[in-house]
This record gives sequence, C-alpha cells and structure tokens, in this order.
Amino acid sequence: MQIVLIVLVLAFGSSSKAQSIADSLDGRVNVINTAVPFLRIAPDARAGSMGDAGLTMSADANAIFWNTAKLPFLQIKDAADPDDPAVSAAVTYTPWLRELVNDIYLASLGVGYKLDGLQGVGFGLRYFSLGSITFTDASGNTLGDFNPHEFCIDVGYGRKISEHFSTGLNLGYVYSNLAQGFSVNNVPIKAGQAVKADISFFFNHPMKLGNTRGDYSLAATIANIGNKITYTESAENKDFLPTNLGVGAGTRFRFDAYNRLGLALDFNKLLVPTPDSLGTYRNKSIAEGIFGSFSDAEGGVQEELNEITISAGMEYWYKEIFSVRGGYFYEHDTKGARKFITAGLGIKYNVFGLNFSYLVPTSSQNSPLDNTLRFTLYFDFDTFGKRVTEVEEEE
Repeated sequence: MQIVLIVLVLAFGSSSKAQSIADSLDGRVNVINTAVPFLRIAPDARAGSMGDAGLTMSADANAIFWNTAKLPFLQIKDAADPDDPAVSAAVTYTPWLRELVNDIYLASLGVGYKLDGLQGVGFGLRYFSLGSITFTDASGNTLGDFNPHEFCIDVGYGRKISEHFSTGLNLGYVYSNLAQGFSVNNVPIKAGQAVKADISFFFNHPMKLGNTRGDYSLAATIANIGNKITYTESAENKDFLPTNLGVGAGTRFRFDAYNRLGLALDFNKLLVPTPDSLGTYRNKSIAEGIFGSFSDAEGGVQEELNEITISAGMEYWYKEIFSVRGGYFYEHDTKGARKFITAGLGIKYNVFGLNFSYLVPTSSQNSPLDNTLRFTLYFDFDTFGKRVTEVEEEE
C-alpha cells in the first residue's frame, strides 16, 4: 500500500510541523477534515496561478467550478455582439504529489455556454486518480491491486436578474471509490456516493477612475451542499462533504487597447463542524453543520476567524494575447498552515489558448503541489451558426 504510506507520512509530518508552529503561538491545531477533499482543489491553471482566487475573475469555461452565476457574462474576444451565444471549453491536468509519485492527478473538463445576454449553462467534470495500491493482509500476503479514484459531475445554470446581477445553481453527483471490494477489520468497504448543490451570486458593474475605464465585481457562493458520505454499511461512519462559503471582490482596469489588469481577493470558510474534544461533531446533521459552523469552535470567535482562508491574485493581459499572473494563498497555522505563492502565464491565439501555473510554498507545510507545473488547454467560440450564415451571405 505504497500510496497509503505516502499519505500517512505527509499527514503526520505536516501535523507535526503545524503543531510546533501552533505551540509557539499558544495555539491548538484543530484541522477540519471532510470527505472527498478533491472538491476543494483548484481545478484550473488560471485560478491556480492567482492564489486559488476564482470567484470574481472574468467568466470562462471553468466558471462552473467557481461561480456559475458568471456564465451569463461570458464574452468572446472579437464577437460582433456581446449578447450573442458563445461557447468556452477547457481541459486541465494537475499532477498531485509529483515529487513522490507519478500516477496521482486531477483532471477536469469545464464547458460554458452563454445562451444569450441573460442566461448561460455549464458542465463540469473532475476526475481524481489516486494511483495504484497493492493490498496485503497482516502476514504480508498480496490480496490484489486496486486503483482508487473519485469523480464529480456538475451541471449548472446561471441567469441575470438585472443588468449587473446574476444568480447560479449547480447540481452534482459525487462518486468516491477508495477500496471497494476489500475489507478493513472484516468490515466490507464500498464506494461512497453523494448528490450536491452549489448556489452562487455575481455582481458586475462598470467604473471609471480618471481616464481609466474598467469594472468591479462582487461574488458569493455556497458550494457542495449535500448528503454525508460513508464507505461502510454503518450509519455511524459518515463524513461531511466540504461545504464551503466563499465571498470575493475583484476589479479590472483597461488602461488602453493593449493593456488590462485584474485584481481578485477571495475569502473561504468550510461550513462543516469544527472537531470537538468529545468527538461528537460527526453526529451533527447537515443543517446543524452548516449553520453551527460559525459558532461551534471550542476556541471561540478567534478560532472561527482562523478557519478563513485568504486568496489574492492579479492578472495582466497584453493585447488579449499574452498574460502574466501571480497570487498568494494563506491558511492559519492551526488550521493546516498552507501558505504559498503562485505564478503563471497565459497565451491565446484566435480561439485557442494555454494557461500554466506553478506553486512555490512559503511555509514548512508540505503541499502536494509543491514546485508542480499544471496546465489548461481551452477554446473560445462565438456562435457557430452565425459564422456559417455570414460566410453564406458573403458567397
């Protein structure tokens, strides 16, 4: 069980480092754990290069992963009419634990389709492969090989309520198969399954500062609202989905026809129970977990504030062809101690584009993405039917 050992080493090693940091600050490490944590991995290189800040950046194919309410604002470069239908599609490959193994990765597919100036639909697929595991019994006899994997399928709809404000709704199915067909302590393991929903809001408004035109955005999402997941028949061993509240603000400046700069700031908090000293937090209902997540920490208000992660990012475009991105992610030492700088590049030619991102840790906390390059391939199209019609008219 090579991969299991790797995960344990990383987990205990990280906890030890975080514990030593927290002790020096008179803090207590109390990390929130959930099922299917891959749902909280940044699924695209663009947001990944901006410190995982994706709530308010301009709409693209991956909007369904961050904020489906942005889909009605999807715009394609050089489109004759910004309200015309448009399609954007993107595929992302993210290596995981690349410094240790080469068969763990997250792959994602995002599609956004703006139907008209008022509404848009999206599709998202995330597939997380955990490599290959060889199971053995207590005597070291091989029981078989297994390829644990998880995936999530999302469909979403976004609609403008007014010229500048929109809402979105996602419905999704989550499947997590970590060891189906095997047993632990004579308890059969099965695949975990869940259905979930995401609710999102987006506000975008033009602005002008001196001679510089641009816009600003506000966003809020509640993601991964769904049933608990269990991997056994026991009703007691159920884990929460990583239900998350995200709020963000962003702005974009268009200095001239060639130069554009975007800034984004996101705050995220898991809406699941904080572990307590009695271990009863897992017995709470989904509603109790969500509404109680703002006041259930034994450390009081300060611990609740420590559970908020901060993502900040910037994006510079030159002539809508070349972009440079950077960002920073912060998590409190007692809640995981993840801190890292991100950087990335983007290149776009006609309907085709590539995004790259790279993560550099700034703390002693290990990250599965340390010094890892991930990339997104994407395509943007305006309405096909319109183009065909224009060609026919020219002929």
